[in-house]
Amino acid sequence: MPRVCHITGAKTRSGHKITRRGKAKYLGGVGIKTTSVTKRTFKPNLQRVDAVIDGAPKRILVTARAIKRGMIQKPTRRKYVYTRAQKAAGAA
Repeated sequence: MPRVCHITGAKTRSGHKITRRGKAKYLGGVGIKTTSVTKRTFKPNLQRVDAVIDGAPKRILVTARAIKRGMIQKPTRRKYVYTRAQKAAGAA
């Protein structure tokens, strides 16, 4: 399964890790120097979630940001007790 969000399309991106040394000038040093720049990857915070897609519950990968923003609709929870309406419908 690819590491891609089903809703937003967020996927792994590449960037740099910058290593620096020294003391900042405002702290009395001679300034911060870059010692190395290496490649790295930024991975999205994907969570496996049950969501309603096209009217049916389905398990998908979604970023935590999309879950927080309410972009997905979770399926209704199963009711383990009868309600009055269900009893009336069952009797009729």
